[in-house]
Amino acid sequence: FRMATLRTLYPPIEPYETGMLDVGDGHAVYFERCGTPGGTPAVFLHGGPGGGSTPAHRRFFDPARYRIIVFDQRGAGKSTPLGETRNNTTALLVEDIERIRAHLGFARWHVFGGSWGSTLALAYAEAHPQPCLSLTLRGIFLLRPWEITWFLYEMRTVFPEAWRKFADFIPEDERSDLLTAYSRRLDDSDPAQRLAAARSWSLYEGACSSLIPNPEVMSVMGDEVHAVGLARMEAHYMRHHAFMDETDLIRHVGLIRHIPAAIVQGRYDMVCPIRTADELHRAWPEADYIVVPDAGHSAMEPGIRSALLDATDRFASLKP
Repeated sequence: FRMATLRTLYPPIEPYETGMLDVGDGHAVYFERCGTPGGTPAVFLHGGPGGGSTPAHRRFFDPARYRIIVFDQRGAGKSTPLGETRNNTTALLVEDIERIRAHLGFARWHVFGGSWGSTLALAYAEAHPQPCLSLTLRGIFLLRPWEITWFLYEMRTVFPEAWRKFADFIPEDERSDLLTAYSRRLDDSDPAQRLAAARSWSLYEGACSSLIPNPEVMSVMGDEVHAVGLARMEAHYMRHHAFMDETDLIRHVGLIRHIPAAIVQGRYDMVCPIRTADELHRAWPEADYIVVPDAGHSAMEPGIRSALLDATDRFASLKP
């Protein structure tokens, strides 16, 4: 696959509505609506877990054709409380998506998710296939044990400098179990210790996310709110293997094979290696499978960005 023309995101837009939805369990979820009020609804599921949304996420959809819903998952971004791991599981996040859909009054909508957002999109679609008009998935990640080990230790085969900074944050005698060591610091009562650990974790991920180093990605990853939500949620979900059996999402893909879908994967994605996308495509041959040959993980990689925009343009013609 190679894009004939590399595309830029749609122009910046502002929400025409923002709100906080009480989803119970002490959590309130931030959401926003952008685009055309009468357009086809689409929901954007951000990565992480805990990554939060950014203004750029609105721009993967034609604002003249879509009613774009962007929200921050429990513990992330503008949702409150930030970094809260209690009452925070995949099943609860799935039901939050349904609460948002019901709150906004949509019968059906398009679902877009990248990285952890692809995990959540698959989990949501398999639990609630009927409301899903289409699925646009990027950088497939299923939080299986080998994927967690890859992230914590084996990305150093390609990014040894970034991994060394990540590992050296932890005293040498604790480095055999980086997840536990980081979790202890991310849960520390001292806010300065929590933030330092969160930034170390988030900057490590950012450094490994792009084929060519991207200062904009690193700026986002170093932001305090982003880093705290991302690192605490990722460590929490890794410790619990996403609260799912590792084979669940692939095993149940038959529930959603009738839904139009695009799987977009960077060939050199080091955060979410292509092996997982390949397994998903073999279980779901009906889905469009686009391997971008000159890209890593980030949705902002030129080829990935272009393929995602092509997918949302194509799916815009599917009406509820």
